[in-house]
Amino acid sequence: MASRNSVTGFALFSFVFAVILSLAGAQSLAPAPAPTSDGTSIDQGIAYLLMVVAYLTITNFIGLTKEISDQFRSRI
Repeated sequence: MASRNSVTGFALFSFVFAVILSLAGAQSLAPAPAPTSDGTSIDQGIAYLLMVVAYLTITNFIGLTKEISDQFRSRI
């Protein structure tokens, strides 16, 4: 009876040990590839640039019209 328990214990220990060793020798997962640009970031950069150009154009136009308006009022 004692020999049967020792054989069962040894078999169980061997099985667990084999599973642990097989997991230890497994290959690790490959790293994820670097993200590629799909063009949306470039489009967003162009959009921001166009918004800055529009802002500067409008502020210069408002300043120019105010200057013309002030000159016109001074002549009247």
